[in-house]
Amino acid sequence: MSNNTKTPPVLWEPSESFRQNSHLSKYIKWLNEKHGKDFENYEALYQWSVNELEEFWKSIWDYFEVIAHKPYTAVLESAAMPGARWFSGSELNYAEHIFRMRDDTRPAIIFASERHEPIEIGWPELSSQVASMAAFLKSQGVKKGDRVAAFLPNMPEATYAFLATASIGAIWSSCSPDFGVNSVVDRFAQIEPKVLFAVDGYSYNGKHFDKMAAVEEMTGRLPTLEKVVLVPYLNDEPEIFDRSKVTLWNDTFTADSELAFKPVPFDHPIYILYSSGTTGIPKAITHSHGGNLLEHLKYLHFHNDVHPGERFFWFSTTGWMMWNFVHASMLAGATIVLYDGSPGFPDLNRLWKLAEEVGIHHFGTSAPFLVANRKQGLQLGVDFDLSALRSIGSTGSPLPPEAFEYVYEKIKKDVWLCSMAGGTDVCTAWVGGNPLLPVYKGEIQCRCLGAAIEAWNESGQSVVDEVAELVVTKPMPSMPVFFWGDENYERYKSSYFDVYPGVWRHGDWITLTSRGTIIIWGRSDATLNRQGVRIGTAEVYRAVDKVPEVSDSLIVNLELPGGRDYMPLFVVLKEDQALSEELVKKIKTTLRSECSPRHVPDEIIQVTEIPYTISGKKMEAPVKKILLGKPLEKAANKDSMRNPDSLKFFIEFREKLKEKLEF
Repeated sequence: MSNNTKTPPVLWEPSESFRQNSHLSKYIKWLNEKHGKDFENYEALYQWSVNELEEFWKSIWDYFEVIAHKPYTAVLESAAMPGARWFSGSELNYAEHIFRMRDDTRPAIIFASERHEPIEIGWPELSSQVASMAAFLKSQGVKKGDRVAAFLPNMPEATYAFLATASIGAIWSSCSPDFGVNSVVDRFAQIEPKVLFAVDGYSYNGKHFDKMAAVEEMTGRLPTLEKVVLVPYLNDEPEIFDRSKVTLWNDTFTADSELAFKPVPFDHPIYILYSSGTTGIPKAITHSHGGNLLEHLKYLHFHNDVHPGERFFWFSTTGWMMWNFVHASMLAGATIVLYDGSPGFPDLNRLWKLAEEVGIHHFGTSAPFLVANRKQGLQLGVDFDLSALRSIGSTGSPLPPEAFEYVYEKIKKDVWLCSMAGGTDVCTAWVGGNPLLPVYKGEIQCRCLGAAIEAWNESGQSVVDEVAELVVTKPMPSMPVFFWGDENYERYKSSYFDVYPGVWRHGDWITLTSRGTIIIWGRSDATLNRQGVRIGTAEVYRAVDKVPEVSDSLIVNLELPGGRDYMPLFVVLKEDQALSEELVKKIKTTLRSECSPRHVPDEIIQVTEIPYTISGKKMEAPVKKILLGKPLEKAANKDSMRNPDSLKFFIEFREKLKEKLEF
């Protein structure tokens, strides 16, 4: 796989005041004063954090003055992966730490949608709603360890319900209402919820979607449900299908409830997240109160530098881990900004308009969104007042170098671009931002504290300035405590430890540079093995993104009998473009010059759309399986897709390939 280790240009450097006012600088000063630590630079601090795991995580506990209802007996009782046991004996509550940041002089939540102008919700209202819903859940017999599920958009009621669930020690799990019924049941049936919060419908791209039939169907297919709490959102008075089981949201409210928090063991589950489930039943990834508390305190303070009163936004739905991460910013005293709707309706300016309207300090999004902004040539820094903006976060897929440049040229020159990469598996980032370090074009700033990240080659050797597998050699508190229903850790082990026993293999190709920065090349399970040379799909997309006529693309490589292979590139063109011989030549020339001759596809095929998961990831592996002849039902889970009809083209294309390539 190609890799350019030449030092790229620096696009941003923190000012001295930015550095000194950062949480990370204050933590380093605290370590020096309290523990006599003297770190020359961030790399020295990082090495201490992974070499002295127990000392580091104890310092996080102490620095943030964790509220423990029972003290711990050991920081790390067992370091085995999987199965590490952190802070044994302690009892705490994640939600309690959010409410200790209460400040009645500022809003707790700002909410906007396609149909609603921004509204502010204060801490008194948040506290009242959470206390009331917690009382209602307890009145329905929900207790510590019971599961509470949600089929809700990104709205304040989802926040209230989540915090209420966590406050009583029950376990939260949510799906976005754009999920299909089968996809929702695939997830929730595994965890057997007692209560379901559901919405009657939602709006997206200016269209209304009634979900009452879907709610009724999933209710019938989840036999453990004892109560459905229906949130009227599309209609003020939705028709209730079963009055013995369904209660309207407003009918649950009691004004005299008091907010209280159930202490739970450190490793007690707080929420269950899910793998994408594109090729099978999604993994029910179970996260803990304590592990997420320590990790989120660490990341939001030290790697995102969120301060009390700042406004934190990340475009997400309730079905993506970034929704949970947004709420983690409240641990740092942030006001969370929620938006429900399409980021492109009525146009791609919508979220930047929101940033101007409410004064967002930390704006989080995905790489495809920034790429789309660049492709449209939006002059965001000219068109909007982004003076409040301190950081732009990007995750979900690799951010190409050109998008880095675009941020600084067209959005804001002095903004901190803190690209990050991690996943649902840990509900955080392994690698991400750093308020003390520069931003290099196309590179993530650093490995995060306490995350023992290395790049391993095929021989299992740790390498620098080479493309290799991202591995984690030591446990982190926010690793899943287990997968729900996964006896003996069988699915857990096969997911992360099937290649290197005892070492977490994440499935990403990365380069760890000698500067300590990181480049993400794409998923290793989607790697293109081209005549023995491994090619990261992100390399291809970065090059194709430079062709202005192309709006989206997907590439796969098919290994065929007799040592042959076939690598097609599928492209979506802008409306006024056609796939002419000249454009084909232009795409191939760009790939050859930007990457190598091996990156040039065997064929370029125009499609109307690229298949995506609901969480916005290109479905490279399922497309490859379809083209190699695997039945659709085994290759892809259509209910986990944003655009399932897009697969029809690839099924038909498969038949043409069969004749053409004789396989």
